[in-house]
Amino acid sequence: MDDARRELAGADVLIEHGVITGIGPDLHPHEAAEVVHAAGCIVTPGLVNTHHHLYQTLTRAVPGAQDALLFGWLKTLYPIWSRFGPEEMRVSALTGLAELALSGCTLSSDHLYLFPNGARLEDTIDAAVEVGLRFHPTRGAMSIGESDGGLPPDALVETEKHILDDCIRVIDGFHDPIEGAMVRVGVAPCSPFSVSRELMRDAALLARDKGVRLHTHLAENDEDVADSLSQFGCRPGQYAEDLGWTGDDVWHAHCVKLDEDEIDLFARTRTGVAHCPCSNCRLGSGIAPIRAMREAGVPVGLGVDGSGSNDSGNLIGEARQAMLLQRASGGADAMSARAALEIATRGGAEVLGRDDCGRIGVGKRADIAVWDVSGVEAAGSWDRVALLLAGPRRVRDLFVEGRQVVRDGQLVTIDLPRVLERQRDLAERLAAG
Repeated sequence: MDDARRELAGADVLIEHGVITGIGPDLHPHEAAEVVHAAGCIVTPGLVNTHHHLYQTLTRAVPGAQDALLFGWLKTLYPIWSRFGPEEMRVSALTGLAELALSGCTLSSDHLYLFPNGARLEDTIDAAVEVGLRFHPTRGAMSIGESDGGLPPDALVETEKHILDDCIRVIDGFHDPIEGAMVRVGVAPCSPFSVSRELMRDAALLARDKGVRLHTHLAENDEDVADSLSQFGCRPGQYAEDLGWTGDDVWHAHCVKLDEDEIDLFARTRTGVAHCPCSNCRLGSGIAPIRAMREAGVPVGLGVDGSGSNDSGNLIGEARQAMLLQRASGGADAMSARAALEIATRGGAEVLGRDDCGRIGVGKRADIAVWDVSGVEAAGSWDRVALLLAGPRRVRDLFVEGRQVVRDGQLVTIDLPRVLERQRDLAERLAAG
């Protein structure tokens, strides 16, 4: 995924101090260097996840929400989420990030927009440090509760002053703007329907004053567009532009229902899109016009979305689903396996403003996934680089900033069985009420 999109056979990759310092045949590392043999494997940049709600890994396949559309799904789950606290946030983040790592992800964003019972953004940041993934948490928010005509229970909304003050706190405390940063913080009101127009505008002003990125949900389904027309008198893209929510420091989740004018707006302003194909299918939202977006010049990355609306967090599987949906709607030539892999790597890094990630190149960060294509999943494949057509759904080895996170298909940074045991205990307690 370098600028030339080269595909090298029999090449070595040299990593020093978290950076790729050499690519080519017969490289000679220092005597003390560790050598990882990758014969029979495909080596790619680590995958990049541009949209998630990690806390939802505790509420997968909830019976009352399994077959609900978006707004009904939210109403079912809000009362459950209101019982979360710091431990639920941390354990769910550990679980979700572990799942991402095993599916080849080295960099993930997260959209946390509710903070019940003392939960804070750093509960998820601490989890990412433990797992060892590069992390872009966003401080989300909801300020319009049921008593004011909103969807969430009043117990899950915050005052807008507190929201802005806490955004400043977490940016000052955790955001790292330097190249190679392991943590960068963004500002992310949940959606145009869960906060006021004033907070949307103030959040944009704050983010730009602090030099951080902006994120929210937009144009997710037909109901979303209808509500925008009814409440704001314009389509979602126009509303976003009016409030300062377009530009190369902004990315929106879903965007299933963008029309041609909105796609042109996003292309002109370099506004990014987090495409979440599995969640869009799960909630019946539709198929996002990703090919049209990319042809117009819109930056597009992939997102697994929350496990409450996807019920999975496998990023390589998400890339395959993106490819298949574009083919289902536009024909077999609508998206190639290589194009989908590019969206999952370089595309996602671009959406998150990380030109130091998402590609294997000298001087880039050593975020690398090694896929074993000698197994049954790729048996008979004539083109091993076409991983998304025939290939594994679990990574063999994963390196983040040159540090090994997955070795031989096993996470080596945390005690995953112990985390899953605690996750089961918490999920059972939530289910019992």
